[in-house]
Amino acid sequence: MGGDAPPDHYQAPKGVTVTLGIDDPAEAERVFQALSENGTVTMPIAETFWARRFGMLVDQFGIPWMVNCERPHG
Repeated sequence: MGGDAPPDHYQAPKGVTVTLGIDDPAEAERVFQALSENGTVTMPIAETFWARRFGMLVDQFGIPWMVNCERPHG
């Protein structure tokens, strides 16, 4: 659950990142693209040694995100 603050009480996020764990690589890419619209990509979504897809961004509202699609275990 999340909420927003009234404009006169807003403070930019510091020291937190919202992380999404997504099972399907195509869905991870779709979500990443949607969140990055009008935002800033800090690490393009790509395959890594631990994930089928992983990327980092700051959305248009200043919220930092990580999108992670782990490799299957086993």
